[in-house]
Amino acid sequence: MSHANEVKPMYPGIYPPPKAEHNADELGLPTAPLNTLLGFDMETYQVPLEQLLPSKTVPEGIITTRKYKQIVSSIHEIGLIEPLSIIQPNPDKPEFLILDGNLRALALKELDILEAPCLLAKDDETYTYNHRINRLSTIQEHYMIRRAIDKGVSKDRLARAFNVNLNSISRRISLLDGISPKAVELLQDKKFTPDVTRILRNMKSARQVEAVELMVASNNITATHAEALLKATKDEQRTDRAQAKQEQKRAPLEQIVKLEKEMSQVQTQYKEAEQNYGTDLLNLVVAKGYLTKILANDAVKAFIHKYEPEILSHFELVVNTVSMEEAVQNEYVGKGQHQGHDKAARPEENQEES
Repeated sequence: MSHANEVKPMYPGIYPPPKAEHNADELGLPTAPLNTLLGFDMETYQVPLEQLLPSKTVPEGIITTRKYKQIVSSIHEIGLIEPLSIIQPNPDKPEFLILDGNLRALALKELDILEAPCLLAKDDETYTYNHRINRLSTIQEHYMIRRAIDKGVSKDRLARAFNVNLNSISRRISLLDGISPKAVELLQDKKFTPDVTRILRNMKSARQVEAVELMVASNNITATHAEALLKATKDEQRTDRAQAKQEQKRAPLEQIVKLEKEMSQVQTQYKEAEQNYGTDLLNLVVAKGYLTKILANDAVKAFIHKYEPEILSHFELVVNTVSMEEAVQNEYVGKGQHQGHDKAARPEENQEES
């Protein structure tokens, strides 16, 4: 197969070109073809799997992951939806390099399929496939399943294609039942579990919107977060009044008010930490590099050890830190040890207190 990079004339969005009796100026259409460089051949080729070479090493244990099992189940049930993207590095050799679809090729081999539909690319690059991609959100997945059900696809077949049980399919079908349209709009492009909307159904529409806004702002759309917001919701903003009364016996009104205030404080602290994280991390990296050079000098290290051993221990703590989380943890541990040393240094005070 000969596949040279050719510039082919194409009309964007119109085919065939406008007829002679039509005035192109009135239609607002281009009067001449645009030179567009095609990234792929217009045809799809059936290529034997033995001629396909992977472009990267498949991680160990990938065949045991849920993602890979779903790919295998989907191909087995409904076939390969998206063709593999390949390129022929050397036209004189029959081998092709896989640009996108290494896991799909592995799944086809597991299913004993000998050939795969492929799109032949003209540029040897893989960045677009791996980074310029829109992942399917949970709500989009819900719409896709509902559309398949409307077209006559059975729940059993969907469960086999997704490699999940029937209960999971039923929950995804009823994902948005009882959810406010405004809340649905906020969750449109987010990934979350069906448990989140199950908990949101216990809130009224206005409270659903408030809860979703809080979860989106903190980038934490989880069932645990939704459950905490539900517990902080007032009775008049809940739809499960009977359940709310039972919970009130276990959690007094004062505790609920306190929890609501704490949640507000957590949101404020989270936003402040998010704004300062980049600067703090940069300062940590610069300080770590500077202190590493200082402690590499034996004379300087010996001097600090002799006159300021406590400062030296803090310097070594910074040098050995590998992440911001570890730095925060070490700070808390250091404070605890410091308080312990202070109490040990004052045994008389401890005896008097006892």
